[in-house]
Amino acid sequence: MGNRVIFIGTAEADASVFESRVRQDIPDIGILATNDRNAALAAARDAEVLIGHHFQFDNNMLERAPKLRWIQSLTTGTDAILKLSALRPEVLVTSTRGMHGPQMCELLFLQMLSLLRDTQRLSRNQSEGRWERWPQPLLLGKTVVLVGVGAITEHIAPRCKAFGMKVYGVSSTPRVPEGFDGVFSRSELCKAAALADFLVLVVPHSPRTENLIDAAVIAAMKPTAFLVNIARGGVLDEDALLIALREKRIAGAALDVFRQQPLPPSHPFWHTEHVMVTPLIGGMSDIYLDQAYGVVRDNLRHYLDGRFDGLVNLVPH
Repeated sequence: MGNRVIFIGTAEADASVFESRVRQDIPDIGILATNDRNAALAAARDAEVLIGHHFQFDNNMLERAPKLRWIQSLTTGTDAILKLSALRPEVLVTSTRGMHGPQMCELLFLQMLSLLRDTQRLSRNQSEGRWERWPQPLLLGKTVVLVGVGAITEHIAPRCKAFGMKVYGVSSTPRVPEGFDGVFSRSELCKAAALADFLVLVVPHSPRTENLIDAAVIAAMKPTAFLVNIARGGVLDEDALLIALREKRIAGAALDVFRQQPLPPSHPFWHTEHVMVTPLIGGMSDIYLDQAYGVVRDNLRHYLDGRFDGLVNLVPH
């Protein structure tokens, strides 16, 4: 049948492991599974299906795949794919939405606890052999405002409640999922930000959310509050955040995503006090392929059977 399907692997989702699993489940599949993007490029001319992380796709890849009918992203976010000028309207795009809740949630708790308990100071004291104690702030009783209410925040909210936190969402839809004390509309963003001890960005990036968290929203925050971005760099006005941090108008920030990635070594975020920088690790896990495999396998079965309406997490474009 030829290589109708190309799987482009990574360290998290190794091609050989994926191939062995999918050949057990779909024995007659025609697939090239490789960790070498150049090998995938060379074979793309015969591919109907491309599977990989969103950052592995570019116009060159799509232009080399004239038979392409479907892209399966191994990530929740597909905005980078949808922006490609070579993406033809008839090409289906699906994501692995819903699988990233555990790792995003655990990173958020690492960030909140690190900011609240000032682990930068603890680390400096350890390196200098300084025994210094101070009352340790608790998450208990704090308010977290989750900007964006969806599959990931539905993992986050009940875990925040388990720590005794109040949980509010900000969403363009009015529903109040389990674990939330309430949900504000987008028009009430500043009102919600004023309540937050932690303002957490989990909203997808789109033209509607470009710079959603701007100087006005940051100005509404309490001076004791922290901002956490685990969404996309484009939803945050980074210059406004830097000014607020330097003027000590908020207590600090934890950032896993940026407008420019990798974040340049000279960027002020690296060297600003009370800022925690992590290198785009929010969606990563050591069991990534296990988490993604079920969605990809089932979508492959639907596609190969011609049941395109059965594809899960279809992204409109």
